[in-house]
Amino acid sequence: MSQLEGAGTRENLALPLKVYWQPGCSSCLKTKEFLIDHGVEFQSVNVLEDDEGLQDLQALGIRMVPIVARGPVWANGAVFRDVAKVAGFEYGGHEILPPEVIKDKVLVTLDAAQRYLAQIPDDRLDELLPGRPRSYRQLVYHVFDIAKVFLDRVEDETPITYESLKSILPDDMKTRDDLAEYGRTTRERLAAWWDRDGASTDFEQPGKVYYGDVSLHEVLERTGWHTGQHIRQIILMLRDKLAIEPDGPLDDSHFNGLPMPKNVWDNERSFDEEAYSGSAEDWENAKTG
Repeated sequence: MSQLEGAGTRENLALPLKVYWQPGCSSCLKTKEFLIDHGVEFQSVNVLEDDEGLQDLQALGIRMVPIVARGPVWANGAVFRDVAKVAGFEYGGHEILPPEVIKDKVLVTLDAAQRYLAQIPDDRLDELLPGRPRSYRQLVYHVFDIAKVFLDRVEDETPITYESLKSILPDDMKTRDDLAEYGRTTRERLAAWWDRDGASTDFEQPGKVYYGDVSLHEVLERTGWHTGQHIRQIILMLRDKLAIEPDGPLDDSHFNGLPMPKNVWDNERSFDEEAYSGSAEDWENAKTG
């Protein structure tokens, strides 16, 4: 959710606009690009490297990114309507693809994640990405998990929380086969849910998500572009870090109609950097969530 009381007032608009983010975060990148596209200047705060900035974020009572803030007024970066209010301009939204089209794109993305997982050498699965404590294994898991969390919402009415979308693997997911099975089960579950309930689902109902007041249609769209953005990162990782040509790489035509970020990794940090120096994020060392 957001804290918008005071947004748009002269006093609040006089304060600096800050974006709290971390490398490789799809929503963070989209938020920064959204503000740049609208000609809005902001202070960029990478919470993984800026301890003072992280403390400022936590002082707002928040442990998540992306967050766009002016003083005590803040918005979750996943809801552009709210971001625009904090930034001080009007935003009219965009056209969303039909649910069935988005569902088909997610299924293709999940299939691709399975193929790419099979190509990552065993001794590289736990290597870390540039500038972020997320391993290659965790990145693939995250793609599968985004779809699984959406399914928990539509099948079991489980609200979507920030913690549910972290890329920290469960203790019982120890092997490549465990991860592959998780992906297969999620893919089959998504296809079965659509065949059973897709046509009768009310996609205008509330999304029941942590980041704001959005419709279920918007949650499905986010599932589509979010999984798609991370599959683009996996393709980049295979090519640039492992010198492996992806098995059936998805290109831009697959993502047509989804609000994909312009950049694949980040607009400030290069994917050519060395792996993050440290250990993969877990529940004990996570700076956010």
